[in-house]
Amino acid sequence: MAGLRVLLCLGALLARQGSADLEAVAVGEVHANVTLRCGNASGSRGLVTWYRNNSEPAFLVSSNSSLPPAAPRFSLEDAGALHIEALRLEDDGNYTCQEVLNETHWFPVRLEVASGPAHIEVNISATGTLPNGTLYAARGSQVDLSCCSAAQPPPEVEWWIQTHNSTPEFFGKNLSVNSFTLMLMSQKLQGNYTCSATNVLSGRQRKVTTELLVYWPPLSAAPQCSVEVSSSESTTLELICNWDGGYPDPTFLWTEEPGGTIMGNSKLQTLSPSQLSKGKKFKCVGSHILGPESGASCVVQISSPLLASQPMKTCFVGGSVTLTCEVTGANPPARIQWLRNLTKPEAAIQPSSRYVITQQGQSSSLTIHNCSQDLDGGFYFCRADNPIGVRVVDFWLSVKEPVNIGGIVGTVVSLLLLGLAIVSGLMLYYSPAFCWKGNTFRGQDMGDVMVLVDSEEEEEEEEEGEEEEDKEDVAEEMEQETTEVEELPKEISKHGRIHRVTALINGNLDRMGNGLREFQDDSDGQQSDIVQEEDKPV
Repeated sequence: MAGLRVLLCLGALLARQGSADLEAVAVGEVHANVTLRCGNASGSRGLVTWYRNNSEPAFLVSSNSSLPPAAPRFSLEDAGALHIEALRLEDDGNYTCQEVLNETHWFPVRLEVASGPAHIEVNISATGTLPNGTLYAARGSQVDLSCCSAAQPPPEVEWWIQTHNSTPEFFGKNLSVNSFTLMLMSQKLQGNYTCSATNVLSGRQRKVTTELLVYWPPLSAAPQCSVEVSSSESTTLELICNWDGGYPDPTFLWTEEPGGTIMGNSKLQTLSPSQLSKGKKFKCVGSHILGPESGASCVVQISSPLLASQPMKTCFVGGSVTLTCEVTGANPPARIQWLRNLTKPEAAIQPSSRYVITQQGQSSSLTIHNCSQDLDGGFYFCRADNPIGVRVVDFWLSVKEPVNIGGIVGTVVSLLLLGLAIVSGLMLYYSPAFCWKGNTFRGQDMGDVMVLVDSEEEEEEEEEGEEEEDKEDVAEEMEQETTEVEELPKEISKHGRIHRVTALINGNLDRMGNGLREFQDDSDGQQSDIVQEEDKPV
């Protein structure tokens, strides 16, 4: 045995010095079997011995039956090939085949043992997990992805992404660094992420695919509640809870307030007739997977309409008038109609060339063109109704003839002139400058005469009753004032017209003219008294 060991050391030394034959390479996988060939020869050969080249050559197996193998895993096959069963990682290394036939030949062989990848572990952080195991990330967030696989040698890692209805897109590969970061997640990055690890020696490959969803919350901080009349039935109300803009869609829960009685969990909730009462409130609680945890809510209250209007309107014949009806407090919004007769509410006024109906929001206007006293005067009704209640307000439309502006102006001017004449007469009558004896404007021996003409009817005009009453009042005042100084005047008829004359005579009555001769006899007896009175200032 000592001689054999010397021989082996000598053979190893020769192997280290080199050989004319090239080194062969063999690849095997852990737990598998591998066969290492001794050169390229086939058929019967000489004595074949296999060694493991560590720090010192180690005998493995020989064709010499007197030399048992180093382990049962090692054996020789046809043509001196080395067969190794149940490979281990420590089997990786250099092997040498020695063949002795006429002369000795050395054949080096390199054995590489590959391990894995047996499994792949994918980690996607800053995400949530759905009940079915699907991952999701918030839009705009940062996501870290990593892929790990136990393999010998280290595997080649590749990342692929496949979005909806698209072909897989290659992200890249790296032999050592197998993780990367997505800074701003967007909807375009939603899809299936695949990590593949490949053993570069054995070619064995493993893949793991993970679905990653990208979610985002609704646009508003809270849902918006509203109530509308059902499109299928006008007496039915539908509660609507809008919280749009998010993905996936939020969930909803309707409750009746107060009390919190649960009504349903859909976005649209239909109210039964028993729930249609004025002032009743309903609450909608919306929940989204991205929060807030307690959800967000809104409240809607149903109510009947209220009306505001102007009860009286006036329209001139041939003109136009607009009736306006304002509806407040109606939820859902009320339907507005214009009527002429409440006993037939279905006979609503229909728009035409004479009747123009416009509505903006909950404000409606009825414009009547070419007003007629026979057709348009009377009561009009604005009717507002929703499934909660009905309100009606009435308008009284008065249609009048146009006012004669010219006649009014003429009457006003006539009254002003008449008033000015009366005031001027009174001023002249009571002024001391004209009534005092010895006035420079009158001679000492000249009789003072002042005649006031109250009214002279030169033209007969038809005037309104108010003007006639005003004139009579003014005449009565003058008559009352003149009676304090002198007797009532007499009426004289001349050429069919009546003149009322008041005369104050001081001096010779002949200068008054023929028209006053009838009063000479009567006035002579009174002049002395009148003169005595006029000696004093008025």
